[in-house]
Amino acid sequence: MKIRRFSSQQADFDARLNELLAFETTQDEKLEATVAAILADVRKRGDAALLEYTQRFDRLSVNNAADLELSKASLRAAYEGLPVAQRTALEQAARRVTSYHEKQVQTSWSYTDEDGTLLGQQVTPLDRVGLYVPGGKAAYPSSVLMNALPAKVAGVGELIMVVPTPDGVQNALVLAAAYLAGVDRVFTIGGAQAVAALAYGTATIPRVDKVVGPGNAYVASAKRRVFGVVGIDMVAGPSEILVICDGKTNPDWIAMDLFSQAEHDELAQAILLTPDAAYADAVMASANRLLEQMPRKDIIRAALEGRGALITVKDMDEACAISNRIAPEHLELSVDDPQQWLPRLKHAGAIFMGRYTSESLGDYCAGPNHVLPTSGTARFSSPLGVYDFQKRSSLIQVSPQGAVKLGEIAATLAFGEGLHAHAQSAIYRKS
Repeated sequence: MKIRRFSSQQADFDARLNELLAFETTQDEKLEATVAAILADVRKRGDAALLEYTQRFDRLSVNNAADLELSKASLRAAYEGLPVAQRTALEQAARRVTSYHEKQVQTSWSYTDEDGTLLGQQVTPLDRVGLYVPGGKAAYPSSVLMNALPAKVAGVGELIMVVPTPDGVQNALVLAAAYLAGVDRVFTIGGAQAVAALAYGTATIPRVDKVVGPGNAYVASAKRRVFGVVGIDMVAGPSEILVICDGKTNPDWIAMDLFSQAEHDELAQAILLTPDAAYADAVMASANRLLEQMPRKDIIRAALEGRGALITVKDMDEACAISNRIAPEHLELSVDDPQQWLPRLKHAGAIFMGRYTSESLGDYCAGPNHVLPTSGTARFSSPLGVYDFQKRSSLIQVSPQGAVKLGEIAATLAFGEGLHAHAQSAIYRKS
């Protein structure tokens, strides 16, 4: 396996780093046209279109759209039918994720100023949220927990889950996670047609206020197109990991950490920053030795050779500066005293601190959300959380005294903007 190697001291370092980070975001015109047509069709024909697309893409034929909904009894049966070890792990992960997100709940607040005017903020949950869960070859019960539990903690009134079941094959772990997380309704639909049904509503599928959850390129395109009709969490790119290591962690550990993201798909990115060139050599040797043990070795190899890198840096300060430039989805800080370097790190979706904190723990059970900003968007975006399922309304209750003072200010500014009705509306209340 050949992973690119270079150093921050090379004259062409900036160009090489830019090339490494470049990701082709050009949209496939044929895919976009297909998604646009599906959205328009579902919006126009509702359930009839949904049934046709489900039969066409998932080879699942039912007579009525209502037959696409799974009963709560079937969800419970999936949960109770899990092997004890899986059920226990799912429960433990759910408790940790719930506990963490309970700390994020925002509350309403207000205060009264010197004129007796009340100002504040009212926090309320969304009424209904749609959760997209991949199906088919992919089965991600962890994504069910990470998307559904914060919504439930936020107090969302109803959570609608959609999951494709090609050829009618249902994944018990996914359904069990839905039961455990308290998902209200589950429909066996997927693709752009499922996003359309959630965004626009049909006779059977209720319209939601926000759509969250991962999916393939068709799902991502559909989410992008319905934004504005509904809210969305984000349009995520390929998975990423950046490891900063001082050269003292077992190289096998770091090689496997790089593998953990590379195995997602061929476009995933895994990068090591270290001030120790000999350590980079050791990680490379570990990677070559361990690769053959991996069931997804072909995907890992393609990802590491295509978008991976082992980069030697001048020192840890420079590693932190480069990390901020990359703004990775997952950042492992594999050093003795991670707290020492934390103030230097500004941009990352999640920071995994210390030698014993593998990124994979965050994917499943550490507690914080694993839905994270990718492709450098950690510069201005945050992980999914309870705050994504709450909204804020400003509160203003002006006193008679406040109406006089504020009326003068507002009228002066409104006249300056040429908006006389605004000014008069404020002036009327001065008398």
